[in-house]
Amino acid sequence: MSSHSDHIYHQSLRAAIIDLDGTMVDTLDDFVVAINQTLNQLALDLVDRAFIEHTIGKGPEYLIRSVLDHVGADAVLYERSLQLYRQHYQEVNGRHAKTYPGVAEGLSALKARNLRLACLTNKPTAFALSLLKQLELNHYFDMVFGGDTFERTKPDPLPLIKTCEMLNTTPSQTLVIGDSDNDALAARAAGCPVILVSYGYNHGKPVDAVDADGVIDRLDQIDRLLIRHLYA
Repeated sequence: MSSHSDHIYHQSLRAAIIDLDGTMVDTLDDFVVAINQTLNQLALDLVDRAFIEHTIGKGPEYLIRSVLDHVGADAVLYERSLQLYRQHYQEVNGRHAKTYPGVAEGLSALKARNLRLACLTNKPTAFALSLLKQLELNHYFDMVFGGDTFERTKPDPLPLIKTCEMLNTTPSQTLVIGDSDNDALAARAAGCPVILVSYGYNHGKPVDAVDADGVIDRLDQIDRLLIRHLYA
């Protein structure tokens, strides 16, 4: 547990901002299918699951640039690749996705504390809304923002700051829950407390090495963690 945790939870939390891919939902196989369908259509080499797992999380533009570089493709293919990828992802979005164990229970616990919830992801908003609806998680959230909502994406703090404004809370009263240093860096810069899950897509790096206020193995452990620090 980070040294930040002893004081930060004594703030009165009013809301939580929760990441999507790798935090609530395992979407890796959706990415694998969409990326390799794109590469196949362009007659390029396919990429393995491990590479995609270590690359996702920073939005489709970063993902496509990284994939093209990895397979040695000409950068001139970027726009066409991004267009094809979006088409293929729209077709498979949610088809192979699975909600992680404990997610529904964790979200219910946060709602039971009367916290307003926002989902903030670097995934395009339309894909996020569709995925949440398919997995019956949409009803937990007061609002959903994607990587195309604001001028910048995580790890920039702007999306968190803007989401706090929409939630009518301050950053210090808004808990961020994510799976990677994207979430933690954005939260630290915005002034939000941040908890990470241990099982997500942290670009192949150990999540314990990230500066966060705590790490949990399941989202339904969040209530116990909050109680421990609020009433310690």
